[in-house]
Amino acid sequence: MAAVPTRRRGAHVEYVARRPALAHWFLLVAVLSALLLALGLQTLSSGVGGAGTVEPRERVAADAPTGGPVLVQDRGRLVGVPMQDRTVALTFDDGPDARWTPQVLEVLAREDVPATFFVVGARAVEDPALVREVLADGHEIGEHTWSHADLSAVPGWRRNLELSLGQLGLAGSTGLSTSLLRPPYSSSPGTLDAAELSAATSATDAGYLVVLADRDTKDWSSPGVEQIVANGGPTGTDGHIVLLHDGGGDRSETIAALPALIESYRAAGYRFTTVSEGIGLTGGASRPAAAVPAFQGHVLEFAVHASSWLVTAVSWAVLGFGLLSLLRTVLVVALAPHHVRVSARRVAGEPWLPPVSVLVPAYNEAVGIERAVRSLVAGDHPDLEVVVIDDGSTDGTADVVERLGLPGVRLVRQANGGKAAALRTGTRVASHDVLVMLDGDTVFEPDTIRLLIQPLRDPEVGAVSGNTKVGNRRGLLGRWQHLEYVSGFNLDRRLQDLWGCITTVPGAAGAFRRQAVEAAGGLSSETLAEDTDITMGVLRAGYRVVHEERARAWTEAPSSVNDLWRQRYRWSYGTMQCLWKHRHAVLDRGGSGRRLGLIGIPYMLLFQVLLPLLAPAIDLFALYGLFTGNAQSVLTIWLAFALLQTAVTAYALHLDGERLRPLWSLPLQQVFYRQLIYLVVIQSIASAVAGARLPWHKLHRSGDVVVPA
Repeated sequence: MAAVPTRRRGAHVEYVARRPALAHWFLLVAVLSALLLALGLQTLSSGVGGAGTVEPRERVAADAPTGGPVLVQDRGRLVGVPMQDRTVALTFDDGPDARWTPQVLEVLAREDVPATFFVVGARAVEDPALVREVLADGHEIGEHTWSHADLSAVPGWRRNLELSLGQLGLAGSTGLSTSLLRPPYSSSPGTLDAAELSAATSATDAGYLVVLADRDTKDWSSPGVEQIVANGGPTGTDGHIVLLHDGGGDRSETIAALPALIESYRAAGYRFTTVSEGIGLTGGASRPAAAVPAFQGHVLEFAVHASSWLVTAVSWAVLGFGLLSLLRTVLVVALAPHHVRVSARRVAGEPWLPPVSVLVPAYNEAVGIERAVRSLVAGDHPDLEVVVIDDGSTDGTADVVERLGLPGVRLVRQANGGKAAALRTGTRVASHDVLVMLDGDTVFEPDTIRLLIQPLRDPEVGAVSGNTKVGNRRGLLGRWQHLEYVSGFNLDRRLQDLWGCITTVPGAAGAFRRQAVEAAGGLSSETLAEDTDITMGVLRAGYRVVHEERARAWTEAPSSVNDLWRQRYRWSYGTMQCLWKHRHAVLDRGGSGRRLGLIGIPYMLLFQVLLPLLAPAIDLFALYGLFTGNAQSVLTIWLAFALLQTAVTAYALHLDGERLRPLWSLPLQQVFYRQLIYLVVIQSIASAVAGARLPWHKLHRSGDVVVPA
């Protein structure tokens, strides 16, 4: 639960619990819903088809109405209306197109010929100025659906949506509504099958005049200029509607054929009209759009442009982070062997065996404190003192340590003040200048301390990170955390070590030079991630921080989802506090502090804050693609990612001398664990932005850490 701080004597901060705010979860749902709507709108808008043939299907013959190419309802019956004798209407489908429509308009203007343009709604809102230019030149517009959908092949709801959005697209771009409709992929009445006739009937029921053609140039198939003229030319003295295209593909042949086609009709004595004039429709087919549809059209136009921007921005962000993640993977794998050699050189020669003070802060650690202390005393380092700082435990932790009566173990009791306060006390009472710090649930191997302190023989090294291992990995949650520690945390520290900017010496296993701790200002209670805070402070004090993978420490990871959430919530929140506290590191003069500012902090910001923020959008994109016809692409990308992650994790396990058996659980990690982690980060960011202060959550301990023999 979130908390509000109050001061009390003997502690840095006391927290009073309060109900957590839920606003950020509503915001997340709202953002994802908006992104989902944007994806849907972009799919409808950017998936606009072109002229041509529809997908093959079983065609059922139909009794198409005769009489003319314009279908209307007459006393509940579908009838065809002809054009007036020796009149011709040139009609253009699939526009507007920024390349071809202006060329068509230029030819028509030169020939002084009116025409009817059947406009795709999605293209109209993309280029409303071009649609208005069509009208300004004296031409007529009709609807060609929103996305050039085959109305005979979609369900009723989609058909209604296509027609409604198409009208709104025209209302938003021109301020007009139209009663003319040309169904995509249609031609003449005689070519209609039963499904197409049913769709046309539904449209006329809705008040549309369905405009087909009796002269189909088939220019969409690029048959050649002469063939286009022959297909579309006049026959007899009947009126004609000629089907052409100004969009949806290469229309160079159409542009070239248009003057000859016009001349053929003039030579036959035809008069050029619009469709509505040719069938004698008084007042034309267009009307000013009502106020509400006009407003909705403008909203739709804005939504299309906004959704395009949003989807494009998120897509570029996903691509960018994907490439950065791939680069990160290549670097950690490629440089890991080099780190092994560098690390080995640091500890070459005779062992360095200075006196060491081991600090064990403990709060309610009665379950595991005995095992932790005994593992320290059983170590092979010859000159050692163990200082256990009991931070006001209420479960008898101090009594357990006291009853042990082990030589070299000192017990310090203090009022509860938090982990950082306990470590400050330990640092103050410690007898030696080399300090090893670990958690009260952590078990060291016999050589851990000796290996951990070896890099400190170099006076430039101020801190050493050990290799923290998950000791309770029997369950699925434990296995996932084990793999995360090995392939995530430890591989990252190898890379950061080579870059000279390790950002966290883990609280479970770290060694420090006392002078470095003091130069960094000591252990601070200003953040919840005191291990990250002190590490950054040591770097900014001019010391190096290195990683020693041979110094292994076995810790108890959270064994329930609730405890894992609490732990990662604290880690994430504390990390953001540290990023803010040390934001000026980039201004430090050279050395480790400058590297922290230029490399370490941006690295943390990218992969621990921004990438988790983007992760829900990545999952939404994947799920959307999975259920909207791109399943093969999505599954291919997911499989490639899973194989890469498996290979990297297997390599990390090999470097750590671990078995490969837990790898079977890795694919499952992608469908629960990853989502849990990024939701924690999102909540932490929301809490940080809101200025909330979080309490130190005590995790449940079971004491089931297993240290391999």
